[in-house]
Amino acid sequence: MKKLFILLIILTSLNIQAQPISTAKPWTYWWWMSSTVKKEDISAQLQFFKTSGIGGVHIIPIYGVKGLEKEAIPFLSSQWLDMMQFTVKEGKRLRIGVDLTTGTGWPFGGPNVSQALAAKTMKVKNGKADISLTGQKVKRAAPGGEGFVLDPFHYKAMPQYLSRFDSAFNEIAELPRSMYMDSYEAYGANWTDDFPEEFKKRRRYDILEKLDVLSDSTQNSENELIRIDYHQTLAELLLERYAKPWTEWSKKEGFLTRYQAHGSPGNLLDLYATATIPETESFGTSRFDIPGLRVDPDYSIDQFGTPNPLAMKFASSAAHLNGKKLVSSETGTWLANHFKVSLSQIKPQVDELFASGINHIFYHGTNYSPTNAPYPGWLFYASTHFGPTSHFAKEFPLLNKYVTFCQERLQNSKPDNDILVYFPIHDLWATKAKSSGNIHLLEVHHVDRWLLDLPFGKLTQKLWNAGYSFDFVSDLQLRQLTVKGNNLITSADATYKTILIPSSTYIPLETLRELKRIAAAGVRIIFEENMPKTVTGFADHASNQAAFQKEAATISQMKHVQISADFEKALANINVYPEELAQKGLTFIRKKTDDGRTLYFVTNLSNKFKKGWLKLGTAGAFTRIDPLGAKSLLPFRQSGDIQQVYLQLLPGQSCFLESGAKTGASPEISDLSHSAEITGTWELTFLKGRPSKPANAKMERLDSWTTLPDSAKYFSGTARYTIRFDTPADLPKNKSVVLDLGDVRETARVTINGQDKGTAWCIPFRINLNAGSLKPKDNVLEIEITNLSANYMRLRDKQQPEWKKFLDINIVDITYKKFDASTWEPMPSGLLGPVKLIY
Repeated sequence: MKKLFILLIILTSLNIQAQPISTAKPWTYWWWMSSTVKKEDISAQLQFFKTSGIGGVHIIPIYGVKGLEKEAIPFLSSQWLDMMQFTVKEGKRLRIGVDLTTGTGWPFGGPNVSQALAAKTMKVKNGKADISLTGQKVKRAAPGGEGFVLDPFHYKAMPQYLSRFDSAFNEIAELPRSMYMDSYEAYGANWTDDFPEEFKKRRRYDILEKLDVLSDSTQNSENELIRIDYHQTLAELLLERYAKPWTEWSKKEGFLTRYQAHGSPGNLLDLYATATIPETESFGTSRFDIPGLRVDPDYSIDQFGTPNPLAMKFASSAAHLNGKKLVSSETGTWLANHFKVSLSQIKPQVDELFASGINHIFYHGTNYSPTNAPYPGWLFYASTHFGPTSHFAKEFPLLNKYVTFCQERLQNSKPDNDILVYFPIHDLWATKAKSSGNIHLLEVHHVDRWLLDLPFGKLTQKLWNAGYSFDFVSDLQLRQLTVKGNNLITSADATYKTILIPSSTYIPLETLRELKRIAAAGVRIIFEENMPKTVTGFADHASNQAAFQKEAATISQMKHVQISADFEKALANINVYPEELAQKGLTFIRKKTDDGRTLYFVTNLSNKFKKGWLKLGTAGAFTRIDPLGAKSLLPFRQSGDIQQVYLQLLPGQSCFLESGAKTGASPEISDLSHSAEITGTWELTFLKGRPSKPANAKMERLDSWTTLPDSAKYFSGTARYTIRFDTPADLPKNKSVVLDLGDVRETARVTINGQDKGTAWCIPFRINLNAGSLKPKDNVLEIEITNLSANYMRLRDKQQPEWKKFLDINIVDITYKKFDASTWEPMPSGLLGPVKLIY
């Protein structure tokens, strides 16, 4: 009983609810427009989340609804706190977690941020510092949250900002699970009141005498050293005065923390590591070569960039090195224009996140909307709509079931990476900045501005594409590593075989000495192409450079150190090899289960692989675990000294591979090499939707229903395709057979001879069948297709555009221009086929 009582105290101190909430289930951002919320609608929407398979919500108060300004509930008022507590309590009843932004909109700021504590920018005029406010105010603020963005480098700014929450949360019984900080967007902020004093204390010279250097773009070594010192000081202040005070305050108050460090001028690895749950962001659509996967042609890569797994790995690397079980992601932002996103577009983006080490998905997102609000309800300006009025709301549980299945395994396994890649941020800081304020902002949107062109970026792209398993490590994190045998061990017991140092120019003397310590203890270290040439730090540079060169000369001669332009050969020399999965065109992450089994998550995000023999990095038999199907032992063989498994994985598909399967003889390869197209007259019956049901039709050849007369080009909803067919004579009885639906716009529920066979919602649109469920003659195939809501919104925006009634930015399109669907062309809808039996 005493042990149980102690456990209860510990759980209470961590703010863990008495009943379990699921982190394996996906969670969602949940915007409260001006916090104009009512308890009955909160309960109704939470019930929708529960039914749909959502594990939690993240409350973000934002701007409001036109005409309802008087009904707005000011942020942190007693009425607002009552609504928050009600939500947390309802969440506990329904086993749905609740997180909360420490503020409204983004970034941090508000009414208790005075001008003295507001973000500041410094420009050099006539060799002197010209200091002014950036003037930036909280973006998309809710009532009660308006005000200046706080100075992220000021020692008083964060404590003063948080004092407002101390008083608000005092004696509050029902608190959220976690506090959240959005991505760093303090644009132009590059100075604080005591920056000269802090700089002189840390860097040992007066920055005020060197200001002209900060905007000098010439490749002068002295100037580069000063620019590095300037950025180093900003990074330290950001870590010490912004990230740590917030995470420490949250911990003291009983909250977990989710932190998006990206976008900041600091070292992302150190900043992410301060949070309980580091969080990355997947914004826009990746360019996957998956047949049939659509990309919105209006999405602007120049404006927003594309998601990049290397950027995602900064958050997961920080988690892996520090033993953080959860790594989250803001997921699905602007996948396509409003009303045009399908489930089949969401899944590949989620799979890319999983392969990058993310295991706690947060959809972006869902807007609070009254139950009685006219269609389409209240909507956020920049999201994929995951709410009750979404066109895929009925099939939403299928995506959530898939995510839950995957995250259960990803959260309950440990990283199994071979390589730590040092992040030489000082080489970046030495270059001319491309962001406002003349500083480097390490954002997830435009990784080309700071990551991809660096030797570090070029090297890690090669590692990723070749199939090496790796994490990133910072200067500070190197100091936390210990050595066991010839391996590096983190405080969380993650193990790595080697450190790889990208070709770089600048490195701190302390970091070089850490590498010397690690190499002396027996860990293999590989320097790509060359040893770093120059020590960081402008002060006492000559003497420090002499010490640096002495240490570098010693390290270069050490037994466990290699300097090589051929990193693959250098890695092979220490028995570190890439996984053949990547060479076949597959994307993966390799992990370890608690009982020591190797676990791969493998996703096919290309059109390079469909089936074939391949070698895995771990020997032994493997079980394939299909998140959308069953388990099966992979066929295996010995090819000389190499053991191979046979994998079938079509573009768009994903699976887990787990070692340790009990084996006898290898299973037979079940290649489905025959196909028979189902042809004839298709009867098309419109079942339900907006604006009204078009007339039924017949089709001899499958095509978009928007080609039909009547109102079909505006119809958004569900229609049934029916056809009768005979089973091919050469189809073996009681064998596997696949119904391939071809091009589906957008989801397809399949019934054969009155038996429900499931719903196809992602690429490839296939349903597994058993030949025994087919009759030799006169089978009845029914396929219910649900399309996007875009076609109806074309008409809605012509006839009733009044739904766009929100303050601030209101509703914009994917290019951030005024939203108008009335000019859109009809989106292809229905069953486009061809429909085939594969056997």
